[in-house]
Amino acid sequence: MNTFQEQFHREWSQLNDQHVRALAWLITSPDLLDKDSAIWWRQLGSLDVPDYNQLRNWLFHLDAHPSPLHEALKIHRFLRLGHYAENLLTYYFNHEGLLYAHGLQVHNEKAETIGEFDYLLFAQGGLIHLELATKFYLFQQQLSKSSHLRQASSANSLLQASPSAPSVYDYLGPNLNDSLGAKMQKILQRQLTLSQHEAARKLVQSRIIAARALVKGWLFYRSSEPKRVVSGVAANHCLGFWWTLAEFEQLAIPYALKLERLQWLAPAQVSADEVMDKSMILDTLQRYFHTDSTPVLVAIMKKNGELMQEFCRGMVVPNDWPDKAGQIQR
Repeated sequence: MNTFQEQFHREWSQLNDQHVRALAWLITSPDLLDKDSAIWWRQLGSLDVPDYNQLRNWLFHLDAHPSPLHEALKIHRFLRLGHYAENLLTYYFNHEGLLYAHGLQVHNEKAETIGEFDYLLFAQGGLIHLELATKFYLFQQQLSKSSHLRQASSANSLLQASPSAPSVYDYLGPNLNDSLGAKMQKILQRQLTLSQHEAARKLVQSRIIAARALVKGWLFYRSSEPKRVVSGVAANHCLGFWWTLAEFEQLAIPYALKLERLQWLAPAQVSADEVMDKSMILDTLQRYFHTDSTPVLVAIMKKNGELMQEFCRGMVVPNDWPDKAGQIQR
């Protein structure tokens, strides 16, 4: 099986800087969603790389001299993965000469914030409003779905499948506080309509010709169940597995690495002294879940020369997570 991790390592194993590797992933990884699917109303965007060899040369040069990227990121300020990804992409758009504005807030006459443009990018004929979402969701299908999410008209509903069919609402956030379907509904119905507001038109004098969502990330599936085909999800998206702690204890694991939040984007590549064997990672997780219920992202590693490289990743969740997920309204 040719996994995304294997493809990424073949292409980018010579990149050593964590942040350059994350940027390479953002630019070259497959989109999470199928932009040709009718449920997204043709409002999904992609990153088009006009000259791939030029991109490779630039990234390898940046890896050898990463100080400008580090300075632009101001790494110590980032607590949220989404902000980190946004600023990585800002650096790329600046390099390409595409960036008109990043994080531009729109206020009404009372100085209240109406919304914010993630990016305004130069394009032929005007500007493109681009919203970036970098998301990580676990698939847990609920066969008996609530009806409140299906009450929108067919013109505005993301869900056209039958109630028993898997949907984007079956992808749940690790903390069970949102879903892929709910997130996309917010992006499409609220965030991408910002340019239609009078205050936004007054603020941005140039014509905004389109609004698009760029959705990157990883989706995780129960390792004991077959991967489902879900309408609206890209066939070649980045994927991993999820396990309860009890299930994880039964796996044959050569080496593993507990990924911190800012390490979630690109497949991991570290030195041998940074990984843990099975007994070490189990002890780490058991101690962690004794005081914390937040799921943990773990990379399963294998040796490649002098390096340890990720060949599989998965979310490890508390043993009661599946029961709690089953109680979430969809």
